[in-house]
Amino acid sequence: MHKQMSVAHDSTPESGPTLAEPKGPSKGELKAEEYWWRDRQKWLEKQDYMLRSRYKPDWVPSWKAVHKPYWKCEDGQAIMVPHLLDATRISDGEPVILKRILTTEHPYEVEIARFLSSEPLASDSRNHCVRLYDVLDVPNEDNTVILVLPLLRRYDSPPFELVSEALDLFNQLFEGLQFMHHHNVAHRDCMDQNIMMNPRPLYPELYHPRLIDWTHDLSRPAKHYNRTTHPTKYYFIDFGLSRKYDPANGSPREPPILGGDKSVPEFQQSSEPCDPFPTDIYYLGNLIREDFLHTYHGMEFIRPLVDAMVQDEPEKRPTIDEVVSRFDEIRLSLNTRKLRSRLVANNENPVERVVKGVKHAFGTVRKVSSPAVSGGREQSHA
Repeated sequence: MHKQMSVAHDSTPESGPTLAEPKGPSKGELKAEEYWWRDRQKWLEKQDYMLRSRYKPDWVPSWKAVHKPYWKCEDGQAIMVPHLLDATRISDGEPVILKRILTTEHPYEVEIARFLSSEPLASDSRNHCVRLYDVLDVPNEDNTVILVLPLLRRYDSPPFELVSEALDLFNQLFEGLQFMHHHNVAHRDCMDQNIMMNPRPLYPELYHPRLIDWTHDLSRPAKHYNRTTHPTKYYFIDFGLSRKYDPANGSPREPPILGGDKSVPEFQQSSEPCDPFPTDIYYLGNLIREDFLHTYHGMEFIRPLVDAMVQDEPEKRPTIDEVVSRFDEIRLSLNTRKLRSRLVANNENPVERVVKGVKHAFGTVRKVSSPAVSGGREQSHA
């Protein structure tokens, strides 16, 4: 579960300051799972979506002509997960993600994604569900569709730097889950890999969709801003396990189903149906516990709320409205100095801590004009 970085919603590309040959036997050639996409490249182009050059039927690897290692060439970057691929919308140049799903395995995903992307919900600033651009019915495959989604980036890439930045994330996640629950939708898998962000405020030039720390042509590392000066919006993705309920039918019950976070207490020793809404509360609480309380110093102020959210007994957990209310009280209790303080990673060595502390103290990391923790509300599509 921890810690993968995801470029295309469920999965993760390599990232880092150096380009190195990836493991595996393909040597830049098409993998077996890439032929499905190559064989549909022409059809996708007619639907207004252009795949990268490696998926064209007449593709000739560029490194054979320029005598470069394949892993340093844009068209040498292979697929990571068979059902996800980046593309460009031809009509406006917008980068998108194509997600292939089997409706027999996830019969409600399209319905719920369309519902959450429909008006007036789509225009509501509290809506933090990834926007569904399009649904493509794959020819001659009755149970296969392709969801067209924005290109998003894992929520913690690059890492958070200030306490106020972490609080903005928590605020948006609680707001987004409250929005879903108020519309009778339980996510049922809202763990860390299913939290993403709009990359454009931080990465205005974007990056290669497969090697997310590099420019699209792999000529240099991708430059980025910070979250304080360039706040962004965070999103929930992947509604493959989600359900929408009719409140007239009473409190819903669902049999246990393990998503990405396998630690849900009510799923460990019982197969009895459970209310999925308290399970969502657990997922977000455990995300904050693992990715912040167990990762950074100075986050103890959020511990009492997190402890309540991850209680073993689902009925003892707060509702999302109670979470939002308690979180608002916590935010108001923090002074400007605390909000502007640096997040210190538990694994920082003494030298790193001194260097980063000095840079932070003298304002070379950034100058914080405001400790606001509710930024990034603008609706935008990465």
